[in-house]
Amino acid sequence: MRPQNIINAFAVFIFVTAVATAMPADPAGAQTVSHPSSASVSPNLSDLPTAHWAQGQNLKMVPAPRPLPPRGAGPGGAPQQDGALQHEEGPHLPVNSKTKFGGIGASGYIPPDPNIAVGLNHIVQMVNSQLAVFNKSGALLTGPVALNTLWTSLGGACAGSNAGDPVVQYDVAADRWLVTQLGSTTGPTYSECIAVSATNDPSGSYNLYAYDFGTSLNDYPKFGVWPTATNSAYLASYNMFDSTGAFTGAQLCAYDRHAMLIHSGSPASICVPAPLSVNLDAHGNPVPDGNFLPSDLDGPTPLTDGTPGLFLNFETNSSLRLYQLSVDFTTLTGTLSQAVPDIVVAPFTQACNGGACIVQPNSQKLDSLGDRLMYRLAYRMFGDHASMVVNHSVVAGSSVGVRWYELRAPLATSTQLPNQFSVVQQGTFAPDSAYRWMGSAAMDGAGNIAIGYSKSSGSVYPSIAAASRTPATPTGTMGTESILQAGAGAQTTYNRWGDYTSLRIDPSDDTTFWYTNEYYSRNSVLFNFNWSTAIGSFTVAASSSQPDFNLSASPSSLTIKRGQSASTTVTVTATAGSNSVNLSVSGLPKGVSASFTPSQVSVTAGGANASANSILKITANRNATTGGPNIVTITGSNGSASHGIPLSLTITQ
Repeated sequence: MRPQNIINAFAVFIFVTAVATAMPADPAGAQTVSHPSSASVSPNLSDLPTAHWAQGQNLKMVPAPRPLPPRGAGPGGAPQQDGALQHEEGPHLPVNSKTKFGGIGASGYIPPDPNIAVGLNHIVQMVNSQLAVFNKSGALLTGPVALNTLWTSLGGACAGSNAGDPVVQYDVAADRWLVTQLGSTTGPTYSECIAVSATNDPSGSYNLYAYDFGTSLNDYPKFGVWPTATNSAYLASYNMFDSTGAFTGAQLCAYDRHAMLIHSGSPASICVPAPLSVNLDAHGNPVPDGNFLPSDLDGPTPLTDGTPGLFLNFETNSSLRLYQLSVDFTTLTGTLSQAVPDIVVAPFTQACNGGACIVQPNSQKLDSLGDRLMYRLAYRMFGDHASMVVNHSVVAGSSVGVRWYELRAPLATSTQLPNQFSVVQQGTFAPDSAYRWMGSAAMDGAGNIAIGYSKSSGSVYPSIAAASRTPATPTGTMGTESILQAGAGAQTTYNRWGDYTSLRIDPSDDTTFWYTNEYYSRNSVLFNFNWSTAIGSFTVAASSSQPDFNLSASPSSLTIKRGQSASTTVTVTATAGSNSVNLSVSGLPKGVSASFTPSQVSVTAGGANASANSILKITANRNATTGGPNIVTITGSNGSASHGIPLSLTITQ
């Protein structure tokens, strides 16, 4: 995102987008190997000059990320009604609020793009143009400092401007910090600025690197930490644009984490262009693909060595696409492949058709960024599976809700690579008519999932909110909502809202969620660019000791020809007490029947029979209605709890 000056309070805004002559994505998937154009070591962050709170007329506006070609509706045609919609609040959960404090305030840029990383003892927050270090009680330890001053000793574009798109990560396996931002805003060359802390003290010095992208604009970067035992990487995704402003495809990249940490040699980056999309342009040709998120490891369990880096986007309005990138920093080679066939999800409509329609208590609508998944793609290893959680903003009736997913891959043996992901649950959290958007999702070590997001309506100022669930919560459902910071003002004049909000897990206990987002503490008669940020933490506890269970189905999608049958395995797992679970299915197309073997299973939490399987056989007669995907619902009930999961079903001739 590229900043531009505001001329004055009553001027017509003219946005001059960056001009680039970019390297187009190679449809054959040719890799690019790069090394830093410059490298250095910074002074201690604590020795850099403090950047003061900024307001007034001479502000910089950050234009929206450049739009990508529109997503198609997928094989089923136009998006259907949201079968994952949660239109009322779920069970009450004891969400225990912990620390809350103010983060960086108006920095002179709008939107702030606030995000945080959480370490064992510190929290680092970034916004467009500034960075600050806090302890977990909220005391400001260092900063805020202007981002470009961190790269002063490096020189060049990184030291010369604050180009925005900031991302901060805590690398728990190395006990180090990663800080990044765009190096260039106006060309003729573009770059990524990366800083890796020399010690575990985020207020200390950093190893500095600048990676050039030539005349290609590397827009909307996202980063993930991927600490495999060999060929460990910092993963990154970019949207690339040429000199006409045309999107030329995503670059999916891996930076040599080990070399960057020890500041040895010239750490390589290996980038591979994403293949073309299934979506077509006006002439019927496939278009470049983009808006990917890289996988980002949470939790103490290490990755199975050799696990490729993962990159996810939503490919159509009813599917996710997952790529895996395997790299070797010794031979400087990278291989990109599709991990699994496109993952069918409940059909959705992008919030605001990808644009701005979020309502506030004034006439200014806010940007939804509904055309992309929202940061992060949070990845976690468990004993028998790996999980990823992610979210985006979708239409929910007359407003907007947060669509979230949990994806799982089995881990049958200690050497099996967990990359065969499928949807285990999904939901659209929209319990009332308010607008919920700009979310971030994470999972703690107990399997509790939370989403943080912005909430607004015609009578509610944009506020910071969160919802959560435990493994015992009905599948696809979030519990009651908590307001982490109520807004007291609306944004005027400009529709951009911070899209780098991030929900993190505290590595010191693997239990505490930390979230940051923006809000306004007051209204302004003219320009209201004096935003604030808040940083808050909470934990989630189980809500009940009543018997309960989870459902999953593998495979989660079936394609059946008329006159034939297909089966899926439904797994019932007890999460509390003893359960006798009756299984049923609803929403079958005309001419399609189903049967379970058995139709009732018994499971007990913590026992030898904690899980049990039933085979669901679906048969399409010769006159069955063709089409799809149709979302049917598999339901289990134990008398006191009832859960449903979606199954995608397509009937062919």
